[in-house]
Amino acid sequence: MGEEGLPGDVKNRVKTAPKLTLLPLIALIFYDVSGGPFGVEDTVKAGGGPLLSLLGFLIFPLIWSVPEALVTAELATSFPENGGYVIWISSAFGSFWGFQEGFWKWFSGVMDNALYPVLFLDYLKHSFPIFNRLIARIPALLGITASLTYLNYRGLHIVGFSAVSLAAFSLFPFVVMGMLSIPQIRPKQWLVVDFSKVDWREYFNSMFWNLNYWDKASTLAGEVENPSKTFPKALFGAVILVVSSYLVPLLAGTGALRTSSSEWSDGYFAEVGMLIGGVWLKWWIQAASAMSNLGLFEAEMSGDAFQLLGMSEMGMLPAIFAKRSKYGTPTISILCSATGVVFLSWMSFQEILEFLNFLYAIGMLLEFAAFIKLRVKKPELHRPYKVPLETFGATLLCLPPSILLVLVMCLASLRTFLVSGAVIFLGFILYPTLVQAKDRNWIKFDAEQPEVPSSSTVAADGSQEVAVVDEASVMLLSDLSTTETDQEGHETQ
Repeated sequence: MGEEGLPGDVKNRVKTAPKLTLLPLIALIFYDVSGGPFGVEDTVKAGGGPLLSLLGFLIFPLIWSVPEALVTAELATSFPENGGYVIWISSAFGSFWGFQEGFWKWFSGVMDNALYPVLFLDYLKHSFPIFNRLIARIPALLGITASLTYLNYRGLHIVGFSAVSLAAFSLFPFVVMGMLSIPQIRPKQWLVVDFSKVDWREYFNSMFWNLNYWDKASTLAGEVENPSKTFPKALFGAVILVVSSYLVPLLAGTGALRTSSSEWSDGYFAEVGMLIGGVWLKWWIQAASAMSNLGLFEAEMSGDAFQLLGMSEMGMLPAIFAKRSKYGTPTISILCSATGVVFLSWMSFQEILEFLNFLYAIGMLLEFAAFIKLRVKKPELHRPYKVPLETFGATLLCLPPSILLVLVMCLASLRTFLVSGAVIFLGFILYPTLVQAKDRNWIKFDAEQPEVPSSSTVAADGSQEVAVVDEASVMLLSDLSTTETDQEGHETQ
């Protein structure tokens, strides 16, 4: 079936909205996960020296990043639509848990995004102290948030290519720093560790935060050109880029300088640049760190907004969240995410970090469970990319990262348990409320999604011309329709 079966608004969107290609998608995944080495300095301090930090960025990607990236590649190509992990969980466990997953991940993402305008000003205030004063800081925060929100509104392809430019600008000074440090490096300094100074809670939280969100780009799957081929390549490229962007600066800084681990805190790479290359390199790194925070904001907001759009198209949220601008972007979803950022930006860095890690960990445990269940429940599911393991091997693949997730949650403070519990409780209340609003026609919901055709037009060269819902998605949407009908009938009894 070709374009003729598509609704008018979807047909226009397919024709006019540019799709994400490989390089912009790698850049967006890079910014979803990392954005550069800014913030990894704390792992040296929390680890009591360079050794645990370096080992962490060698080992954690193997037990955490690679499994999450592989699971994301399989599920994102099986369900190549906006909504990402919400669709995976709904297919495996039903729409109730799909909604909870979406709510937890969206809340975690907005909390994460609240960090970046604040960090942007924190780097600038070293050169412009006026940003320490509220009279300048508050308008600057609002202005930065508004400007970056507008960039998201203008189109995902603009965000993608902006991320490519920002990534190149953010990483190049560290390539220069690494080259300049080579004559000064003393390898034995990489082996230093003082276990009496190790703060395991901060270490694991920092390590986890710097290596998570590989699944975030799945919420943009409907905007990717030929996702079955592009997604696995982009994830593989992003894993290499992220790990390299952490290890090269850490190896250079800790190997070339004999400084106490207590000095390694957020923003210390600027001082490392000055000690290795001079004041010019310090200013370059400060500028790169500021621009990196802008890229992190853009990538996170794009993922959050298109997740809400995907949930709306599935009928989980009111139809207004799927309303697109003339640029193909979800206007209300972007504004909703931006509002959340403004309200959360007053919290401290460590508070936000621990809260978002806890909510993210719960969601990831559900994703790994869905990955295994879909292997068992739907072995016939069309998987353009499949992790080359049978069900038992796939279960073993998910075991180490699941243990890490439980460990991160166990290290959380009582306050984090209480706040996260309140967010989870709110999600449990929101779902039946929205079901009632949909059942009683209080708010308009998208009810036409299950009728979207299940094939796409393929050009003579094999490239995909029209990105629409595939057979796996039609199966899912049919399941969701049946599930919601059963739930509504049960609630009226």
